[in-house]
Amino acid sequence: MKKTMLSLAAALAAVMGLTACGGTGGDTAAPAIQMDKEANADKSITLWLAGADTPDDLRAYLKDTFKERTGASLKIEEQGWGDLVTKMTTALPDANNTPDVVEMGNTQSPTFTSIGAFLDLSEMYEDLGGSNLIPSFVEAGSVDGTKYTLPYYAGSRFMFYRKDLWEEAGVKAPTTLDEFNAAAKSIASQNPRGIKNFSGFFLGGQDWRNAVSWIFANGGDLARKDGDKWVSTLADANTLKGLEQLQAIYQDASHAPADAKDVSPWLYINDADQILDEAGKPTGKTELNAATIMAPNWARWSIGDLAKADGKEARKWNEDKFGIFALPGNDGNPAPVLAGGSNIGISAKSQNPELSKELLRIIFSEDYQTMLGENGLGPGNLEYSASLGDDAFATTAVEAMKNSKLTPAAPGWAAVETNQVLEEFFGKIATATDLKSLAEEYDAKITPMLNLE
Repeated sequence: MKKTMLSLAAALAAVMGLTACGGTGGDTAAPAIQMDKEANADKSITLWLAGADTPDDLRAYLKDTFKERTGASLKIEEQGWGDLVTKMTTALPDANNTPDVVEMGNTQSPTFTSIGAFLDLSEMYEDLGGSNLIPSFVEAGSVDGTKYTLPYYAGSRFMFYRKDLWEEAGVKAPTTLDEFNAAAKSIASQNPRGIKNFSGFFLGGQDWRNAVSWIFANGGDLARKDGDKWVSTLADANTLKGLEQLQAIYQDASHAPADAKDVSPWLYINDADQILDEAGKPTGKTELNAATIMAPNWARWSIGDLAKADGKEARKWNEDKFGIFALPGNDGNPAPVLAGGSNIGISAKSQNPELSKELLRIIFSEDYQTMLGENGLGPGNLEYSASLGDDAFATTAVEAMKNSKLTPAAPGWAAVETNQVLEEFFGKIATATDLKSLAEEYDAKITPMLNLE
């Protein structure tokens, strides 16, 4: 039987000798320290970054600025999202091998903050941004008001669509969720260019991170706290309303594979007919098989026409062909979307806590937060959100983010994600004949995973 992340997280708590209510993890003071650069010359700390979202220029800035301020070296190691939780579970308890500073998904943070795997940052909180830090991300990184991880960056999901295909199908921009469903169904059924496996809205069968918006828009949720315990709420009445709307999308508008997740959805609205063969003639190849996708705002850099930039092929946004809008809710306001992004914290086992704190000061500085925004990543400090710009991408992202939500802050949530239980559940929605029974089945699976005992 596959060992679940719930048991791994429980094992982590046992190894660290910590309870599920968290621990201080060591010295919490965050004074403005004058670093002894000579004394630090032979020292180094390690930063784990999750995935490739942090651009190379920002990584270089962190290394150079850290060296300049402290005299010590910063080593950056990129970890894949798929096995990040497993690696954190193994490395964080080990003082000899733990990364000093760790980026993790905001939805992964509660499992580790609840067992004291990170240093208490409460005394640094005001210096690092205080109430300007994204509140929901701060909450995800806190236990009983004690702050262990803080928001690194945020992304807001919205709709990217092919203006040309929508126009060819005679469909207008929707103002409600029902109108969006109807529009996506109409475009799919018309399929104005006769494209094989064409989707009015491409939504992978296992893409729960985007699909959950239909649940949120109906007042439903994935889980809630009932007394001292967390319970899964897939079979709640409001959640089922969202699942019914979602099932209609899967059946009428999307021809995405049942096992497709939220990986690279922009591939399905891009043309690739600029690709040439060895003779220099168009190959006629095309990736286009969807009129609409849903993706975080940073997907903009992967959508557009192929063009040469610095000798490399890149995508250049074409306003005549592509457009964006916030997914509308049932009331006409933007539907709640799952906020993407990361939290960041210092390992409780770090042997260099003061140097690690200095790295956080750099990360939460105005310069670095502004650089995040300029690269399409929502700054963890909302004071610098203007750095995202004032174009349609920035305004749409802000519009969508105003009503965004996070996954439940349950201690065992990382187990739910790592074991891909929601992928399994959502992958069955399209063909389910009894949604309530299916939801009840998965509530029974998920509820025991939510609580670390």
